[in-house]
Amino acid sequence: MDEVEVRDNPDEARYELLVDGALAGSLTYRLGEGRITLVHTEVDDEHAGGGLGTRLARFALDDARRRGLAVVPVCPFVAAIVKEHADEYLDEVVPAMRRRVIEES
Repeated sequence: MDEVEVRDNPDEARYELLVDGALAGSLTYRLGEGRITLVHTEVDDEHAGGGLGTRLARFALDDARRRGLAVVPVCPFVAAIVKEHADEYLDEVVPAMRRRVIEES
C-alpha cells in the first residue's frame, strides 16, 4: 500500500500530492484578498484514475473553508468536484461563479 500525503506548499503556491514521499501531483493556486483561485490540477500518469486527483482537490477545498477563503475554481477538474459535491462545496465558491460551476462542469 502506497503512503499518500497531501500538503500545502505556499512557497510554490500549490497543494502537493506525494506518494511514498515523491511528488505525484499538484494543484496550483493564487491567493487574493479573502479568496483563493484554484488554477490547475495535475496528477502523474502512473497515479491517474485512482482518485488521487479528487483527494487533492478536496484537500484544497477543505483548506480554503478552514481558512475562510472564497474559492474561484478556474480549474475545470476542481469545478467538477465542486459540482459533484455541491452540498459540501458550492457555498465556498464566489457567488458570481456558482451558477457557471453547476451548469458547465
